[in-house]
Amino acid sequence: MSRDVATQRLEALGVRVAGSVSSKTAMLVAGEAAGSKLEKALQLGVPVLDETAFLARLAAWEAGEGADAEGEA
Repeated sequence: MSRDVATQRLEALGVRVAGSVSSKTAMLVAGEAAGSKLEKALQLGVPVLDETAFLARLAAWEAGEGADAEGEA
């Protein structure tokens, strides 16, 4: 899935998609060639999802399962 498609699907669910990582970031989706954003997320303790985990979570949200235990939606 491209970044643009992922962003569109998340925004359709009301999720705010940011271009940077901060302590307020709920999660980061990291691909195989992740770089400085992954490093920063790890330093800040931000949960990191691979594509498989992201797709599973996205499917759950789109099915109406709502926020998970971490309060993300």
